[in-house]
Amino acid sequence: MKPNRSSSKKRGSSRSMRRAIKYLLRYRGEALLPYIFLLIATAAQLAVPRMVSNMIDAVTSGVIAKMFLAQLPGMPQSMLAAALPRLLEFLQVPTDWNLDQLTGYLAQQQQNAPSLLWKSVGAIVIFAILRGTFAFLQAFWAERNSQHVAYDLRNDLYAKIQNLSFSYHDRNQTGQLMIRATDDVEKVRLFIGQGLLQLVGAIVLLTGTLTILFTTNATLALYTLWILPVALVIFIAFGALSQPLFSKAQQKLSALNTILQENLAGIKVVKAFAREKSEQAKFNRAADDLMNQRLVIARMFTFLFPMVFLIANLGQATTLYFGGKQIIAGTLTLGEWQEFSLYLVYLFLPVAQFGMIITQFGQAAASATRVFEILDAKNDVTDKPDAIVLPPIRGHVKFDHVTFRYFSSGAPVLQDITFETHPGETVALLGSTGSGKTTIINLIPRFYDPTEGRITIDGYDLRDVTLDSLRAQIGVVLQETTLFSGTIRENISFGKPDASLDDIIAAAKAAAAHEFIMAFPDGYDTRVGERGATLSGGQRQRIAIARALLLNPNVLILDEATSSVDLTTEAQIQSALNRLMENRTSFVIAQRISTVMNADQILVLDKGRIAARGTHTELMENSPIYAEIYHSQLVEDAPVTAQ
Repeated sequence: MKPNRSSSKKRGSSRSMRRAIKYLLRYRGEALLPYIFLLIATAAQLAVPRMVSNMIDAVTSGVIAKMFLAQLPGMPQSMLAAALPRLLEFLQVPTDWNLDQLTGYLAQQQQNAPSLLWKSVGAIVIFAILRGTFAFLQAFWAERNSQHVAYDLRNDLYAKIQNLSFSYHDRNQTGQLMIRATDDVEKVRLFIGQGLLQLVGAIVLLTGTLTILFTTNATLALYTLWILPVALVIFIAFGALSQPLFSKAQQKLSALNTILQENLAGIKVVKAFAREKSEQAKFNRAADDLMNQRLVIARMFTFLFPMVFLIANLGQATTLYFGGKQIIAGTLTLGEWQEFSLYLVYLFLPVAQFGMIITQFGQAAASATRVFEILDAKNDVTDKPDAIVLPPIRGHVKFDHVTFRYFSSGAPVLQDITFETHPGETVALLGSTGSGKTTIINLIPRFYDPTEGRITIDGYDLRDVTLDSLRAQIGVVLQETTLFSGTIRENISFGKPDASLDDIIAAAKAAAAHEFIMAFPDGYDTRVGERGATLSGGQRQRIAIARALLLNPNVLILDEATSSVDLTTEAQIQSALNRLMENRTSFVIAQRISTVMNADQILVLDKGRIAARGTHTELMENSPIYAEIYHSQLVEDAPVTAQ
């Protein structure tokens, strides 16, 4: 028998919500405060109908007493004697009273009516103030606690996303991650701050109301109790149907957000290729999918809420009918009937609230599942429990029969790669697109781990050392330059925030960036804009190089680090790099002839294997593949004119 996938998803969603609620329990005393305030506010709310009943009975008793006292003197004694037993029964006083006792009772009722009225009004005002005060405190602390939960969830999500390995980011889109850290967390927060409190409040109000109804008039309470099981069945059915719909809506929202994020990031490409209309059409399709899914949910709940109010109205009709019969029979006073009617509203109120709570719970449960999918994601690259701090390295790097597959499946990207470099050597990596050059340099700082084989630095297996101590000693300039919103100074010192301005300037000079930086009015305090938008490609590249050089690493990785600069600037940078790469192990994916000719070792890659290795002279003589790459792919260096 196949497992029920729907039941499994529901159990998973419920578990996710329980985990989210545990975030609230971190605050213990503060988490209890809104529920304590809720109990006080609900008790004040439950006391009001009794005060209303006392007020109505006081008024009606006073009116009846005044009416009878005015009519009794004019009634014939024979008629009064005959009517007295029925009058005593109607007024619900002892049936053995005589006329004098009845007259005294009616006079007292008329005299006490105004004071009872004022006492009831005063009590209602006091309870209203109590309820308003504690309802405010309840809402304030619930909101405060829910914001704490959202804060913790977002921080945990951000920390997890930051620490997840590159393979996870390869499989997941940025827009998807963003929507989970924002909209999904907000939906969980809303339920914890509002829905959960409403649920507890509804249960407390329902329990208190039922208790009062059955202790006040059990017969009439039984007549109206039928609405609860009917409403419960409806809510359970709607809850089961709505939760997967909310999950699907969040997926479609993520898809829409992904399209938006990609288009904003690539707006220049979209405009350059005049693809605005097609991208708009793509966005419209995603927006239509989201709208249609939300309309499905809306249709479901536009049916639910009228059903709730129909049940509530039928319950009210039941109360009116059977309560009226008891009033006619003299077993129920007008005040008691009004009290019962008000309590019946309190019975319908939580029933109606369950509809909104189900809506919030369905959204929050779907969102919580998506949030914890990230928090529970397995990290492929982590520190071993006994990992050691890598001591200062000299730069002896060795690949020992390394094979690598992305996602541990499919064809290998690298196959049986074996080579080693000695401290201070420069290794140039050459090969066609997809040959594995970038994969090799991604393995050195452990962006990925080999599928087979091992990589060592100075004899230390990379898996045996901590990631922080490894990456802190490796300078990396990737092919895709990434700068962060902030100043030029902050971007250069990104890997070493405590660096002095002199050190930053020295790194910028070495990367041929100092002159153009000083040409800006604010110099090193110039803001670069989002992703360095205010700088040219070459300027961004040189700042990225300065950022790597500031670390003064013993291992340098340059992934086509000069690909975005002109020939003259490249020659200047290369001259600086040549000096800086002295006594440092450097891995370079190169486009320039000078880089290749100056390399101590050249690795020619073809389809994930090392097709040839050696110096420039050796390979020109022995490797047809290298000779072809040299003549067809490498770019001539710009002549450097004398200054």
